[in-house]
Amino acid sequence: MSTTGASAQLGRRGRRRAFSALSARSRILAAVVGLAALALTVCGYTVYYLQQLQVEDRINAELEADAREFVELSSDGVDPETGESFATPSDLVRTAMMRIIPTRNEGAVGMVDGEVYWTSPVADIDLEEDRELRTVLADYAVADRVQFTTITTEQATYRAVVVPVHAGAEVEDTQGNFHEVAAFVMAYDLSAEKAVFSGIFLTYAGVAVFSLIVVALVGWLVAGRLLHPIRLLAEASRRITREDLTERIPVAGHDDVAEMARSVNEMLNRLEGAFTAQEQLINDVSHELRTPLTILRGHLEVLDVGDRDDVVSTRELTLDELKRMNRVVDDLTTLAQADRPDFVQPAEVELGTLTDEVYDKILALGERRWLISERAEGTAVLDRERITQALLQLAANAVKFSPPGSVVSLGSRVERDDVVLSLRDQGEGIPEQDQERIFDRFQRSDTSKPGSGLGLPIVKAIAAAHSGSVQVVSQTGAGTTFSLILPGAAADDGQHPVPALSADAHTLENTSEENRP
Repeated sequence: MSTTGASAQLGRRGRRRAFSALSARSRILAAVVGLAALALTVCGYTVYYLQQLQVEDRINAELEADAREFVELSSDGVDPETGESFATPSDLVRTAMMRIIPTRNEGAVGMVDGEVYWTSPVADIDLEEDRELRTVLADYAVADRVQFTTITTEQATYRAVVVPVHAGAEVEDTQGNFHEVAAFVMAYDLSAEKAVFSGIFLTYAGVAVFSLIVVALVGWLVAGRLLHPIRLLAEASRRITREDLTERIPVAGHDDVAEMARSVNEMLNRLEGAFTAQEQLINDVSHELRTPLTILRGHLEVLDVGDRDDVVSTRELTLDELKRMNRVVDDLTTLAQADRPDFVQPAEVELGTLTDEVYDKILALGERRWLISERAEGTAVLDRERITQALLQLAANAVKFSPPGSVVSLGSRVERDDVVLSLRDQGEGIPEQDQERIFDRFQRSDTSKPGSGLGLPIVKAIAAAHSGSVQVVSQTGAGTTFSLILPGAAADDGQHPVPALSADAHTLENTSEENRP
Protein backbone atom coordinates (compact mmCIF):
# COMPACT_ATOMS: atom_id res chain seq x y z
CA MET A 1 0.00 0.00 0.00
CA SER A 2 1.34 3.45 -0.89
CA THR A 3 2.11 6.07 1.74
CA THR A 4 -0.72 8.27 0.46
CA GLY A 5 -3.23 5.38 0.67
CA ALA A 6 -2.09 4.46 4.18
CA SER A 7 -2.41 8.08 5.32
CA ALA A 8 -5.93 8.33 3.87
CA GLN A 9 -6.95 5.10 5.61
CA LEU A 10 -5.55 6.32 8.92
CA GLY A 11 -7.44 9.59 8.42
CA ARG A 12 -10.72 7.73 7.86
CA ARG A 13 -10.13 5.60 10.95
CA GLY A 14 -9.41 8.72 12.98
CA ARG A 15 -12.64 10.36 11.81
CA ARG A 16 -14.62 7.21 12.62
CA ARG A 17 -13.10 7.07 16.12
CA ALA A 18 -13.83 10.76 16.65
CA PHE A 19 -17.46 10.27 15.54
CA SER A 20 -17.91 7.18 17.72
CA ALA A 21 -16.53 9.11 20.70
CA LEU A 22 -19.51 11.49 20.51
CA SER A 23 -22.52 10.85 22.70
CA ALA A 24 -25.55 9.10 21.24
CA ARG A 25 -27.48 12.36 21.52
CA SER A 26 -24.82 14.23 19.51
CA ARG A 27 -24.65 11.51 16.86
CA ILE A 28 -28.43 11.46 16.46
CA LEU A 29 -28.46 15.25 16.19
CA ALA A 30 -25.61 15.21 13.66
CA ALA A 31 -27.45 12.62 11.57
CA VAL A 32 -30.74 14.56 11.67
CA VAL A 33 -29.14 17.92 10.87
CA GLY A 34 -26.97 16.33 8.17
CA LEU A 35 -29.96 14.70 6.48
CA ALA A 36 -31.97 17.91 6.74
CA ALA A 37 -29.10 19.93 5.25
CA LEU A 38 -28.69 17.41 2.45
CA ALA A 39 -32.43 17.50 1.70
CA LEU A 40 -32.52 21.31 1.69
CA THR A 41 -29.42 21.49 -0.50
CA VAL A 42 -30.74 18.98 -3.04
CA CYS A 43 -34.15 20.66 -3.15
CA GLY A 44 -32.64 24.13 -3.45
CA TYR A 45 -30.18 23.17 -6.14
CA THR A 46 -32.85 21.33 -8.12
CA VAL A 47 -35.23 24.30 -7.98
CA TYR A 48 -32.36 26.68 -8.80
CA TYR A 49 -31.30 24.61 -11.79
CA LEU A 50 -34.86 24.32 -13.10
CA GLN A 51 -35.36 28.06 -12.58
CA GLN A 52 -32.23 28.83 -14.59
CA LEU A 53 -33.51 26.65 -17.40
CA GLN A 54 -36.84 28.49 -17.29
CA VAL A 55 -35.03 31.84 -17.48
CA GLU A 56 -33.10 30.70 -20.54
CA ASP A 57 -36.26 29.34 -22.17
CA ARG A 58 -38.11 32.60 -21.52
CA ILE A 59 -35.27 34.68 -22.95
CA ASN A 60 -35.11 32.49 -26.05
CA ALA A 61 -38.86 32.77 -26.48
CA GLU A 62 -38.77 36.57 -26.22
CA LEU A 63 -35.88 36.84 -28.63
CA GLU A 64 -37.76 34.63 -31.08
CA ALA A 65 -40.81 36.89 -30.71
CA ASP A 66 -38.64 39.97 -31.38
CA ALA A 67 -37.11 38.35 -34.46
CA ARG A 68 -40.54 37.27 -35.72
CA GLU A 69 -41.89 40.81 -35.25
CA PHE A 70 -38.96 42.19 -37.23
CA VAL A 71 -39.53 39.71 -40.04
CA GLU A 72 -43.22 40.59 -40.18
CA LEU A 73 -42.27 44.26 -40.30
CA SER A 74 -39.96 43.61 -43.22
CA SER A 75 -42.67 41.67 -45.07
CA ASP A 76 -45.73 43.76 -44.43
CA GLY A 77 -44.45 47.01 -43.01
CA VAL A 78 -44.52 50.47 -44.59
CA ASP A 79 -41.81 53.09 -44.28
CA PRO A 80 -43.46 55.89 -42.26
CA GLU A 81 -41.39 58.55 -44.08
CA THR A 82 -42.37 57.52 -47.62
CA GLY A 83 -45.61 55.67 -47.07
CA GLU A 84 -44.28 52.87 -49.25
CA SER A 85 -42.38 49.67 -48.74
CA PHE A 86 -38.92 49.97 -47.28
CA ALA A 87 -36.44 50.93 -49.94
CA THR A 88 -33.27 49.89 -48.15
CA PRO A 89 -32.39 47.50 -45.32
CA SER A 90 -31.20 50.41 -43.23
CA ASP A 91 -34.64 52.03 -43.42
CA LEU A 92 -36.18 48.79 -42.18
CA VAL A 93 -33.75 48.48 -39.28
CA ARG A 94 -34.19 52.16 -38.31
CA THR A 95 -37.97 51.74 -38.21
CA ALA A 96 -37.69 48.49 -36.17
CA MET A 97 -35.48 50.27 -33.63
CA MET A 98 -38.27 52.80 -33.09
CA ARG A 99 -41.11 50.26 -32.85
CA ILE A 100 -39.61 47.31 -30.90
CA ILE A 101 -39.08 48.30 -27.26
CA PRO A 102 -36.53 46.24 -25.22
CA THR A 103 -37.63 44.82 -21.86
CA ARG A 104 -35.74 44.44 -18.57
CA ASN A 105 -32.03 43.62 -19.00
CA GLU A 106 -32.48 43.72 -22.80
CA GLY A 107 -30.76 45.96 -25.34
CA ALA A 108 -31.10 46.59 -29.06
CA VAL A 109 -28.82 48.02 -31.76
CA GLY A 110 -29.14 48.52 -35.50
CA MET A 111 -26.10 47.76 -37.60
CA VAL A 112 -25.20 48.50 -41.21
CA ASP A 113 -22.36 46.63 -42.83
CA GLY A 114 -21.12 45.47 -39.42
CA GLU A 115 -21.13 48.92 -37.79
CA VAL A 116 -23.53 50.16 -35.11
CA TYR A 117 -25.72 52.91 -36.59
CA TRP A 118 -28.68 53.05 -34.18
CA THR A 119 -29.17 52.39 -30.46
CA SER A 120 -32.27 52.24 -28.26
CA PRO A 121 -32.59 55.15 -25.85
CA VAL A 122 -35.00 53.21 -23.59
CA ALA A 123 -32.96 49.96 -23.22
CA ASP A 124 -31.73 48.84 -19.78
CA ILE A 125 -28.30 48.00 -21.14
CA ASP A 126 -26.13 49.73 -23.73
CA LEU A 127 -24.86 47.02 -25.99
CA GLU A 128 -22.73 49.49 -27.94
CA GLU A 129 -20.64 50.22 -24.85
CA ASP A 130 -19.22 46.70 -24.86
CA ARG A 131 -16.47 46.86 -27.52
CA GLU A 132 -15.79 43.13 -27.40
CA LEU A 133 -19.49 42.47 -28.02
CA ARG A 134 -19.53 44.83 -31.02
CA THR A 135 -16.58 43.04 -32.56
CA VAL A 136 -18.32 39.65 -32.30
CA LEU A 137 -21.64 41.02 -33.57
CA ALA A 138 -19.95 42.50 -36.67
CA ASP A 139 -19.47 39.03 -38.12
CA TYR A 140 -23.03 37.94 -37.36
CA ALA A 141 -24.45 41.20 -38.80
CA VAL A 142 -23.25 40.44 -42.35
CA ALA A 143 -24.20 36.76 -42.33
CA ASP A 144 -26.78 35.22 -44.60
CA ARG A 145 -29.26 33.99 -41.98
CA VAL A 146 -30.81 34.72 -38.62
CA GLN A 147 -28.69 33.43 -35.74
CA PHE A 148 -29.26 32.93 -32.02
CA THR A 149 -26.04 32.95 -30.05
CA THR A 150 -24.54 33.28 -26.59
CA ILE A 151 -21.61 35.66 -26.31
CA THR A 152 -19.43 35.99 -23.25
CA THR A 153 -17.26 39.06 -22.78
CA GLU A 154 -15.37 40.53 -19.86
CA GLN A 155 -18.40 42.60 -18.92
CA ALA A 156 -21.22 40.03 -19.13
CA THR A 157 -22.73 37.02 -20.84
CA TYR A 158 -25.28 37.86 -23.54
CA ARG A 159 -27.98 35.87 -25.26
CA ALA A 160 -28.60 37.53 -28.61
CA VAL A 161 -30.50 37.20 -31.88
CA VAL A 162 -29.06 38.80 -35.02
CA VAL A 163 -31.38 39.27 -38.03
CA PRO A 164 -29.38 40.43 -41.09
CA VAL A 165 -31.20 42.06 -44.05
CA HIS A 166 -29.61 42.15 -47.50
CA ALA A 167 -30.65 44.63 -50.20
CA GLY A 168 -32.38 43.10 -53.20
CA ALA A 169 -30.31 45.25 -55.62
CA GLU A 170 -27.41 47.64 -55.45
CA VAL A 171 -28.24 50.87 -53.70
CA GLU A 172 -26.91 54.09 -55.17
CA ASP A 173 -25.53 56.88 -53.08
CA THR A 174 -23.33 59.89 -53.70
CA GLN A 175 -20.22 57.75 -53.64
CA GLY A 176 -21.45 55.20 -56.15
CA ASN A 177 -23.15 51.86 -56.09
CA PHE A 178 -22.85 49.37 -53.16
CA HIS A 179 -24.59 46.30 -51.79
CA GLU A 180 -26.00 47.29 -48.37
CA VAL A 181 -26.37 44.77 -45.45
CA ALA A 182 -28.20 45.92 -42.33
CA ALA A 183 -28.90 43.90 -39.16
CA PHE A 184 -31.31 44.15 -36.27
CA VAL A 185 -29.79 42.89 -32.98
CA MET A 186 -31.64 42.16 -29.71
CA ALA A 187 -29.63 40.85 -26.76
CA TYR A 188 -30.27 40.01 -23.10
CA ASP A 189 -27.71 40.42 -20.35
CA LEU A 190 -28.01 36.77 -19.28
CA SER A 191 -25.89 37.26 -16.16
CA ALA A 192 -28.05 40.14 -14.89
CA GLU A 193 -31.28 38.27 -15.68
CA LYS A 194 -30.14 35.17 -13.78
CA ALA A 195 -28.83 37.32 -10.94
CA VAL A 196 -32.40 38.44 -10.21
CA PHE A 197 -33.38 34.87 -9.42
CA SER A 198 -30.05 34.11 -7.74
CA GLY A 199 -30.94 36.73 -5.14
CA ILE A 200 -34.12 34.80 -4.40
CA PHE A 201 -32.07 31.69 -3.74
CA LEU A 202 -29.73 33.61 -1.48
CA THR A 203 -32.83 34.33 0.57
CA TYR A 204 -33.69 30.63 0.37
CA ALA A 205 -30.20 29.79 1.65
CA GLY A 206 -30.69 32.11 4.61
CA VAL A 207 -34.07 30.58 5.40
CA ALA A 208 -32.54 27.09 5.07
CA VAL A 209 -29.75 27.93 7.53
CA PHE A 210 -32.31 29.32 9.98
CA SER A 211 -34.40 26.16 9.52
CA LEU A 212 -31.37 23.98 10.24
CA ILE A 213 -30.76 25.90 13.45
CA VAL A 214 -34.39 25.35 14.48
CA VAL A 215 -34.12 21.65 13.53
CA ALA A 216 -30.92 21.37 15.59
CA LEU A 217 -32.54 22.93 18.66
CA VAL A 218 -35.72 20.87 18.40
CA GLY A 219 -33.73 17.74 17.56
CA TRP A 220 -31.51 18.27 20.60
CA LEU A 221 -34.57 18.49 22.86
CA VAL A 222 -36.39 15.56 21.22
CA ALA A 223 -33.26 13.37 21.22
CA GLY A 224 -32.76 14.15 24.89
CA ARG A 225 -36.33 13.18 25.67
CA LEU A 226 -36.12 9.98 23.63
CA LEU A 227 -32.81 8.99 25.21
CA HIS A 228 -33.95 9.80 28.74
CA PRO A 229 -34.96 6.17 29.43
CA ILE A 230 -31.56 5.05 28.13
CA ARG A 231 -29.83 7.40 30.56
CA LEU A 232 -32.02 6.01 33.32
CA LEU A 233 -31.04 2.54 32.12
CA ALA A 234 -27.35 3.41 32.33
CA GLU A 235 -27.77 4.92 35.79
CA ALA A 236 -29.77 1.91 36.99
CA SER A 237 -27.17 -0.46 35.54
CA ARG A 238 -24.47 1.30 37.51
CA ARG A 239 -26.52 0.95 40.71
CA ILE A 240 -27.39 -2.70 40.15
CA THR A 241 -25.08 -5.17 41.84
CA ARG A 242 -25.25 -8.86 42.63
CA GLU A 243 -26.37 -7.99 46.15
CA ASP A 244 -29.13 -5.62 44.99
CA LEU A 245 -31.17 -6.53 41.92
CA THR A 246 -34.32 -4.69 42.99
CA GLU A 247 -33.63 -1.56 40.89
CA ARG A 248 -36.05 -1.09 37.99
CA ILE A 249 -36.31 1.46 35.18
CA PRO A 250 -39.40 3.69 35.12
CA VAL A 251 -41.43 3.05 31.95
CA ALA A 252 -43.55 5.75 30.30
CA GLY A 253 -45.25 5.54 26.92
CA HIS A 254 -45.58 2.79 24.36
CA ASP A 255 -42.79 3.54 21.87
CA ASP A 256 -39.71 1.48 21.04
CA VAL A 257 -37.64 3.02 23.85
CA ALA A 258 -40.36 2.21 26.39
CA GLU A 259 -40.52 -1.33 25.02
CA MET A 260 -36.76 -1.61 25.47
CA ALA A 261 -37.06 -0.41 29.07
CA ARG A 262 -39.76 -3.01 29.71
CA SER A 263 -37.56 -5.71 28.19
CA VAL A 264 -34.66 -4.69 30.42
CA ASN A 265 -36.94 -4.77 33.47
CA GLU A 266 -38.07 -8.27 32.48
CA MET A 267 -34.44 -9.30 32.12
CA LEU A 268 -33.70 -7.89 35.57
CA ASN A 269 -36.66 -9.86 36.95
CA ARG A 270 -35.21 -13.03 35.45
CA LEU A 271 -31.75 -12.24 36.79
CA GLU A 272 -33.13 -11.50 40.23
CA GLY A 273 -35.08 -14.75 40.16
CA ALA A 274 -32.02 -16.67 38.99
CA PHE A 275 -29.77 -15.21 41.69
CA THR A 276 -32.46 -15.71 44.31
CA ALA A 277 -32.93 -19.32 43.24
CA GLN A 278 -29.18 -19.84 43.28
CA GLU A 279 -28.79 -18.38 46.76
CA GLN A 280 -31.81 -20.33 47.98
CA LEU A 281 -30.39 -23.54 46.52
CA ILE A 282 -27.08 -22.93 48.27
CA ASN A 283 -28.83 -22.18 51.54
CA ASP A 284 -31.11 -25.20 51.16
CA VAL A 285 -28.24 -27.55 50.40
CA SER A 286 -26.23 -26.15 53.28
CA HIS A 287 -29.23 -26.42 55.61
CA GLU A 288 -30.36 -29.90 54.65
CA LEU A 289 -27.05 -31.68 54.04
CA ARG A 290 -25.19 -30.38 57.03
CA THR A 291 -26.98 -32.75 59.45
CA PRO A 292 -26.41 -36.02 57.52
CA LEU A 293 -22.80 -35.06 56.88
CA THR A 294 -22.30 -34.41 60.60
CA ILE A 295 -23.90 -37.79 61.40
CA LEU A 296 -21.70 -39.57 58.87
CA ARG A 297 -18.55 -37.89 60.14
CA GLY A 298 -19.39 -38.63 63.78
CA HIS A 299 -20.00 -42.33 63.14
CA LEU A 300 -16.92 -42.70 60.97
CA GLU A 301 -14.75 -41.02 63.60
CA VAL A 302 -15.78 -43.50 66.32
CA LEU A 303 -15.96 -46.51 64.00
CA ASP A 304 -14.16 -49.56 65.37
CA VAL A 305 -12.89 -51.25 62.22
CA GLY A 306 -12.14 -54.38 64.22
CA ASP A 307 -15.73 -54.74 65.33
CA ARG A 308 -17.72 -56.37 62.53
CA ASP A 309 -21.08 -55.49 64.01
CA ASP A 310 -20.05 -51.85 64.34
CA VAL A 311 -18.84 -51.78 60.74
CA VAL A 312 -22.07 -53.34 59.45
CA SER A 313 -24.31 -51.00 61.42
CA THR A 314 -22.25 -47.96 60.40
CA ARG A 315 -22.39 -49.07 56.75
CA GLU A 316 -26.18 -49.37 56.89
CA LEU A 317 -26.51 -45.98 58.53
CA THR A 318 -24.15 -44.43 55.99
CA LEU A 319 -26.07 -45.86 53.03
CA ASP A 320 -29.36 -44.69 54.51
CA GLU A 321 -28.04 -41.16 55.03
CA LEU A 322 -26.51 -41.09 51.53
CA LYS A 323 -29.83 -42.23 50.10
CA ARG A 324 -31.60 -39.45 51.93
CA MET A 325 -28.99 -36.92 50.76
CA ASN A 326 -29.43 -38.10 47.18
CA ARG A 327 -33.21 -37.69 47.45
CA VAL A 328 -32.78 -34.16 48.86
CA VAL A 329 -30.38 -33.22 46.05
CA ASP A 330 -32.85 -34.53 43.45
CA ASP A 331 -35.68 -32.55 45.02
CA LEU A 332 -33.59 -29.38 45.21
CA THR A 333 -32.55 -29.83 41.58
CA THR A 334 -36.21 -30.10 40.58
CA LEU A 335 -37.04 -26.91 42.47
CA ALA A 336 -34.03 -25.12 40.99
CA GLN A 337 -35.30 -25.98 37.50
CA ALA A 338 -38.85 -24.83 38.22
CA ASP A 339 -38.16 -21.28 36.96
CA ARG A 340 -36.73 -22.43 33.65
CA PRO A 341 -39.01 -22.05 30.58
CA ASP A 342 -38.51 -25.72 29.65
CA PHE A 343 -39.41 -27.02 33.10
CA VAL A 344 -42.75 -28.16 31.68
CA GLN A 345 -43.39 -29.26 28.11
CA PRO A 346 -47.16 -29.16 27.59
CA ALA A 347 -48.77 -31.48 25.08
CA GLU A 348 -52.27 -32.78 24.43
CA VAL A 349 -53.11 -35.54 26.93
CA GLU A 350 -56.15 -37.78 27.41
CA LEU A 351 -57.39 -36.99 30.91
CA GLY A 352 -59.01 -40.38 31.43
CA THR A 353 -55.87 -42.24 30.39
CA LEU A 354 -53.72 -40.00 32.58
CA THR A 355 -55.97 -40.68 35.56
CA ASP A 356 -55.71 -44.45 35.01
CA GLU A 357 -51.93 -44.32 34.63
CA VAL A 358 -51.48 -42.40 37.88
CA TYR A 359 -53.87 -44.75 39.65
CA ASP A 360 -51.87 -47.78 38.53
CA LYS A 361 -48.67 -46.22 39.88
CA ILE A 362 -49.95 -45.16 43.29
CA LEU A 363 -51.20 -48.68 44.13
CA ALA A 364 -47.68 -49.68 45.07
CA LEU A 365 -47.12 -46.80 47.52
CA GLY A 366 -48.77 -48.45 50.51
CA GLU A 367 -51.52 -50.60 51.99
CA ARG A 368 -54.42 -48.26 51.45
CA ARG A 369 -57.86 -48.56 49.90
CA TRP A 370 -57.23 -46.81 46.59
CA LEU A 371 -60.03 -45.70 44.30
CA ILE A 372 -60.91 -43.21 41.57
CA SER A 373 -63.62 -40.91 42.86
CA GLU A 374 -64.28 -39.22 39.51
CA ARG A 375 -62.70 -39.56 36.10
CA ALA A 376 -62.76 -36.84 33.42
CA GLU A 377 -63.00 -37.66 29.73
CA GLY A 378 -61.52 -35.48 27.05
CA THR A 379 -58.15 -33.90 26.36
CA ALA A 380 -56.04 -31.31 28.11
CA VAL A 381 -52.81 -29.48 27.34
CA LEU A 382 -50.32 -30.20 30.12
CA ASP A 383 -47.02 -31.91 30.91
CA ARG A 384 -47.88 -35.57 31.54
CA GLU A 385 -44.64 -36.40 33.41
CA ARG A 386 -44.69 -33.36 35.71
CA ILE A 387 -48.38 -33.77 36.58
CA THR A 388 -47.77 -37.48 37.30
CA GLN A 389 -44.83 -36.48 39.52
CA ALA A 390 -47.02 -34.04 41.46
CA LEU A 391 -49.86 -36.54 41.97
CA LEU A 392 -47.43 -39.27 43.06
CA GLN A 393 -45.95 -36.87 45.59
CA LEU A 394 -49.41 -36.08 46.96
CA ALA A 395 -50.18 -39.81 47.11
CA ALA A 396 -46.91 -40.47 48.97
CA ASN A 397 -47.83 -37.76 51.49
CA ALA A 398 -51.27 -39.32 51.89
CA VAL A 399 -49.69 -42.68 52.69
CA LYS A 400 -47.32 -41.02 55.14
CA PHE A 401 -50.01 -39.18 57.08
CA SER A 402 -52.92 -41.69 56.95
CA PRO A 403 -53.38 -45.02 58.76
CA PRO A 404 -53.11 -48.36 56.91
CA GLY A 405 -56.39 -49.52 55.39
CA SER A 406 -57.84 -46.00 55.10
CA VAL A 407 -59.28 -44.72 51.86
CA VAL A 408 -57.21 -42.59 49.44
CA SER A 409 -59.12 -41.39 46.36
CA LEU A 410 -57.85 -39.91 43.12
CA GLY A 411 -60.08 -37.72 40.98
CA SER A 412 -60.05 -35.67 37.80
CA ARG A 413 -62.69 -33.34 36.42
CA VAL A 414 -63.18 -30.42 34.06
CA GLU A 415 -64.72 -27.17 35.29
CA ARG A 416 -65.37 -24.91 32.29
CA ASP A 417 -61.89 -24.70 30.72
CA ASP A 418 -60.02 -25.62 33.91
CA VAL A 419 -58.70 -29.06 34.77
CA VAL A 420 -58.89 -30.08 38.45
CA LEU A 421 -56.87 -33.08 39.66
CA SER A 422 -57.45 -34.01 43.30
CA LEU A 423 -56.24 -36.52 45.86
CA ARG A 424 -58.05 -37.08 49.18
CA ASP A 425 -56.98 -39.07 52.22
CA GLN A 426 -58.49 -39.97 55.59
CA GLY A 427 -55.43 -39.03 57.57
CA GLU A 428 -54.93 -36.90 60.63
CA GLY A 429 -55.42 -33.61 58.75
CA ILE A 430 -53.42 -30.40 58.76
CA PRO A 431 -53.92 -27.65 61.34
CA GLU A 432 -55.25 -24.45 59.80
CA GLN A 433 -52.21 -22.43 60.88
CA ASP A 434 -49.94 -24.82 58.96
CA GLN A 435 -51.87 -25.04 55.70
CA GLU A 436 -49.95 -22.19 54.07
CA ARG A 437 -46.58 -22.93 55.66
CA ILE A 438 -46.37 -26.51 54.38
CA PHE A 439 -45.70 -25.24 50.85
CA ASP A 440 -42.48 -23.55 51.98
CA ARG A 441 -39.23 -25.44 51.68
CA PHE A 442 -38.26 -27.68 54.61
CA GLN A 443 -41.50 -26.90 56.44
CA ARG A 444 -43.54 -29.81 57.80
CA SER A 445 -46.67 -29.89 59.91
CA ASP A 446 -45.52 -33.03 61.71
CA THR A 447 -41.75 -33.22 62.22
CA SER A 448 -42.01 -36.73 63.64
CA LYS A 449 -42.71 -38.11 60.16
CA PRO A 450 -39.79 -38.80 57.81
CA GLY A 451 -39.22 -36.45 54.90
CA SER A 452 -37.27 -33.41 53.77
CA GLY A 453 -40.11 -30.93 53.51
CA LEU A 454 -39.58 -30.49 49.74
CA GLY A 455 -42.44 -32.57 48.34
CA LEU A 456 -45.23 -30.02 48.55
CA PRO A 457 -43.00 -27.16 47.31
CA ILE A 458 -42.32 -29.31 44.23
CA VAL A 459 -46.07 -29.85 43.75
CA LYS A 460 -46.63 -26.09 44.03
CA ALA A 461 -43.83 -25.38 41.53
CA ILE A 462 -45.31 -27.82 39.00
CA ALA A 463 -48.74 -26.21 39.33
CA ALA A 464 -47.25 -22.72 38.99
CA ALA A 465 -45.35 -23.79 35.87
CA HIS A 466 -48.78 -24.64 34.37
CA SER A 467 -50.03 -21.18 35.46
CA GLY A 468 -52.10 -22.98 38.09
CA SER A 469 -52.22 -23.40 41.85
CA VAL A 470 -52.59 -25.96 44.62
CA GLN A 471 -55.60 -25.83 46.92
CA VAL A 472 -55.73 -27.62 50.24
CA VAL A 473 -58.88 -28.37 52.24
CA SER A 474 -58.23 -30.11 55.53
CA GLN A 475 -59.90 -30.83 58.85
CA THR A 476 -58.00 -32.19 61.80
CA GLY A 477 -58.83 -35.85 62.30
CA ALA A 478 -60.99 -36.07 59.16
CA GLY A 479 -58.45 -36.03 56.34
CA THR A 480 -57.09 -33.70 53.67
CA THR A 481 -57.87 -32.97 50.03
CA PHE A 482 -55.21 -31.50 47.74
CA SER A 483 -56.37 -30.14 44.36
CA LEU A 484 -54.23 -29.15 41.40
CA ILE A 485 -56.12 -26.41 39.53
CA LEU A 486 -54.82 -25.88 36.00
CA PRO A 487 -56.65 -22.94 34.38
CA GLY A 488 -57.36 -23.08 30.65
CA ALA A 489 -55.79 -26.51 30.25
CA ALA A 490 -58.93 -28.34 29.04
CA ALA A 491 -59.04 -28.90 25.29
CA ASP A 492 -62.34 -30.79 25.26
CA ASP A 493 -65.28 -30.34 27.59
CA GLY A 494 -66.56 -33.73 28.71
CA GLN A 495 -66.51 -35.88 31.83
CA HIS A 496 -68.23 -38.86 33.44
CA PRO A 497 -67.93 -38.40 37.21
CA VAL A 498 -68.44 -41.17 39.73
CA PRO A 499 -70.02 -40.33 43.12
CA ALA A 500 -67.35 -39.56 45.70
CA LEU A 501 -66.63 -42.13 48.40
CA SER A 502 -67.80 -41.19 51.91
CA ALA A 503 -65.30 -41.13 54.75
CA ASP A 504 -66.77 -44.24 56.46
CA ALA A 505 -66.97 -46.48 53.38
CA HIS A 506 -64.63 -49.20 54.68
CA THR A 507 -66.24 -52.07 52.82
CA LEU A 508 -64.56 -51.40 49.47
CA GLU A 509 -61.96 -53.94 48.45
CA ASN A 510 -58.38 -52.99 47.73
CA THR A 511 -58.40 -54.07 44.07
CA SER A 512 -57.82 -51.77 41.16
CA GLU A 513 -60.37 -53.40 38.82
CA GLU A 514 -63.27 -53.42 41.30
CA ASN A 515 -62.62 -49.83 42.40
CA ARG A 516 -62.49 -48.36 38.90
CA PRO A 517 -65.76 -46.87 37.65
